[in-house]
Amino acid sequence: MLDIDVIEEPGTAALALDPIRNRLLAELAAPASAAALAGRVGLTRQKVNYHLRALEAGGLVEPAEERRWGGLTERLLVATASSYVVSPGALGAVAASPERTADRLSASYLIALAARAVREVGALRRGARAANKRLATLSIDTVVRFRSPADRAAFTADLANAVGALAARYHDERAPGGRPYRLVAAAYPAPEHASS
Repeated sequence: MLDIDVIEEPGTAALALDPIRNRLLAELAAPASAAALAGRVGLTRQKVNYHLRALEAGGLVEPAEERRWGGLTERLLVATASSYVVSPGALGAVAASPERTADRLSASYLIALAARAVREVGALRRGARAANKRLATLSIDTVVRFRSPADRAAFTADLANAVGALAARYHDERAPGGRPYRLVAAAYPAPEHASS
């Protein structure tokens, strides 16, 4: 089971967002049968089976085990991931894109950057998994409490200068076998009760 998976297909997103199927996905963090799930979610085994077949066809659940009871076979299924993110790519032509947002200091631009990162990293991770390789990434996440808007502006300038200097130092357009990496640094007010 993956810790997180990115859903690319609109039909699969619709499956995961359906309230009943979403509840079944949550219940399938550990393998379970349709009969066991029926008791937990208050549906008949037949209805649970119907929804499980749809989730399995969408690649959101997979067989974990089969048990034989006399002449019957009980299938246990498990979710393919602990959690899911719907890629903006599932929205097709209306998906958020930084190229369509002119104001680079707006919340809209930040959302579009985050959407692009989900779409791109999701696709890269699928490719790496298919090749049985790890995907090399870098993530930095911290909270900075500024004393004033002037301090925030000074921090922004210092960060931009530091990133510019590091990029100039390490970027080599002609490096044979070199691989470009996209770097996105974002800052926004931390929600109340946010954990660091």
